[in-house]
Amino acid sequence: MKTLTQLLYITLLSILLTACSGSGSGTDTATKIAHGMEAEPEPEKGPHRGRLLKDGDFTLELSIFETGVPPEFRVWVTEQDQPVKPDEVDLTVKLIRLGDRVDTIGFKPQDDFLRGDTVIYEPHSFVVSMEAVYNGKTHSWQYDNFDGRTKIGAEVAEAFGLETLIAGPVVLQETVTLYGRIMTNTERVREVSARFDGVIQSVTPSIGDSVREGQSLAKIESNESLKSYTIKAPISGVITQRDANPGEQTSGRQLFTITDTSSVWVDLSVFPADRARVIAGASVTITAAIRGQPVESTIARVNVQAEANQSVTARAVLDNPDGQFLPGTYVTAEVTVGTHPVPLAVKRTGLQAFRDFTVVYAQIGDEYEVRMLELGRQDREWIEVLGGLEPGTRYVSENSYLVKADIEKSGASHDH
Repeated sequence: MKTLTQLLYITLLSILLTACSGSGSGTDTATKIAHGMEAEPEPEKGPHRGRLLKDGDFTLELSIFETGVPPEFRVWVTEQDQPVKPDEVDLTVKLIRLGDRVDTIGFKPQDDFLRGDTVIYEPHSFVVSMEAVYNGKTHSWQYDNFDGRTKIGAEVAEAFGLETLIAGPVVLQETVTLYGRIMTNTERVREVSARFDGVIQSVTPSIGDSVREGQSLAKIESNESLKSYTIKAPISGVITQRDANPGEQTSGRQLFTITDTSSVWVDLSVFPADRARVIAGASVTITAAIRGQPVESTIARVNVQAEANQSVTARAVLDNPDGQFLPGTYVTAEVTVGTHPVPLAVKRTGLQAFRDFTVVYAQIGDEYEVRMLELGRQDREWIEVLGGLEPGTRYVSENSYLVKADIEKSGASHDH
């Protein structure tokens, strides 16, 4: 059940997006009726399911045809409801797209219709400007055919965290996923014994205590000289083992183990399919299961001996100054095994589904419009764009679902 705060937030979002949506997004019929507005009538359709455009007795039926061919315009002409031969009409259509880019389309007669000479690429969102010359008379029309477009003011966009980037070249990182554990860095472990056996007179630290290099650990009375001397910590770290109590004989045994936890190992299992790709020096991103905050490192070495499960161990070294990585903790690692420069890519966080397409939302001023993408390779953060987006386009990279929601609210559609 939604809380009052959530309901107020949703209501505010709806009001703000409705207020900032311009003519580019349109407004759905139900919304217009609810606000006492007159709903825009659906355009009149002809026998070929195209839009009818009339000037007196002269009528064009304009349709976007895409059955078995890339989308193209086809036009049927009548006068006084009688067919006009297509070779008797001189027709030009201009499509004015967002950002004032203009596509000019010429027409040639074919069978009983005029066929456009240019592919109508997605999105089918533009101002349509038409001019037809027949029997020395010029007929003109202009109308909006907006699709997947909305208008959001700068203040509202900022309030709801819309972030944008410029689409351009990126180096994709090809990775393999490995699993492993945090291990104690044994190069940072010291085992401490008495130099001269004797009676333990006093002991300072307990297990789990932090000590600094040179700090006193214990005082020993030598059995031979009967003089006392102090055992000092050879490194800074944590006491992870203590076998020393006052009054005991040292008896040549190990009294303390000090572990420097400011550095740990990450041992990762590499199975046969990935052995040739995971090499020393490769970059690796490590995420501990109990923390979830990724850190960067490199593969320091790869073992040459297989374990019982046929994996080999790849080891990375992590700085651990605040002790966040505990030995024994399970981790997931993404190892970079290749790089692929691509001329055009977008952030995966900006992608949305729109009808049967994967899209991003291009931004021009306060207006946002879908760009249907043809996609290629990808990594964890980026995805290559093979078509549907011009390099240098500014697009919504974060919170793009808000743009999608406003476009879906508007119910804008286009002719086919």
